[in-house]
Amino acid sequence: MQLRLARHEDAQEIARIWHEGWGDGHRGNVPDALVVARTPESFGVRARQRIADTVVATVEDAVAGFVMVVEDEVEQVYVAREHRGTYVATALLAEAERLVAANGHERAWLAVVAGNARARRFYERNGWVDEGLFDHLAPSESGPIVVPAHRYVKPNTLR
Repeated sequence: MQLRLARHEDAQEIARIWHEGWGDGHRGNVPDALVVARTPESFGVRARQRIADTVVATVEDAVAGFVMVVEDEVEQVYVAREHRGTYVATALLAEAERLVAANGHERAWLAVVAGNARARRFYERNGWVDEGLFDHLAPSESGPIVVPAHRYVKPNTLR
């Protein structure tokens, strides 16, 4: 497995992994309006727009997962189904933490929908702390959609 900055030619595979993973972790756990807004096309548009914020993990030259970081927020962490339960997610999360530190922040944060138990366990195993519920504002074409989520934080140990 290797980590590298995303390239424009990765956008389609990032969108596929993102759409698939988002459905697995969010359907049944978020408002219906957000499910309607998250079409396969919407992930394609967002993946192309976010290439500069994205690091991909590759296995045998194929994108196996990705992470998107902006300032102190780990915005997205997704791994292709065939690579879940491997070291890919842990490597991506460690890279996200490194990027937050490189951005000069004392701690990283991320949002996890309340019902996504698998993701919540993963973050907790990796030293992240649940600071409690908050209203996450998920972007959509018609404006933000309020999504109940947990705010997880991790102090910067890389400074």
